[in-house]
Amino acid sequence: MGSLQRQTSPESDNDPRYATVTDERKRKRMISNRESARRSRMRKQKQLGDLINEVTLLKNDNAKINEQVDEASKKYIEMESKNNVLRAQALELTDRLRSLNSVLEMVEEISGQALDIPEIPESMQNPWQMPCPMQPIRASADMFDC
Repeated sequence: MGSLQRQTSPESDNDPRYATVTDERKRKRMISNRESARRSRMRKQKQLGDLINEVTLLKNDNAKINEQVDEASKKYIEMESKNNVLRAQALELTDRLRSLNSVLEMVEEISGQALDIPEIPESMQNPWQMPCPMQPIRASADMFDC
């Protein structure tokens, strides 16, 4: 036969020497298995602890990023408000310039003299449509270094 089966005779089954060797092997295997299982549990416990620590760090990082985004949003709203004030002032000044130009045109007509009447730039004609490039809000620590 090609198989390597261990053949035992009835005498070897009853021989206490073989029983002791077999029992000893079973006992060592059982101890080895228990130790392996203990190491496996310890590894899993450490991995769980590491993951819990990582979750804590990520939550802290997330909270900091949220604070930075909130701060950036507040600054954006503040700047947008200031821009609106500046646009309103530009509109008022443009209207004043138009009025002054119309007075100068009347003076020019009445006096017959050519006056240098400044032209109102195209960009000042409608300050509410002034180019206002949209910048993405950066969520990094260096954006608050003023």
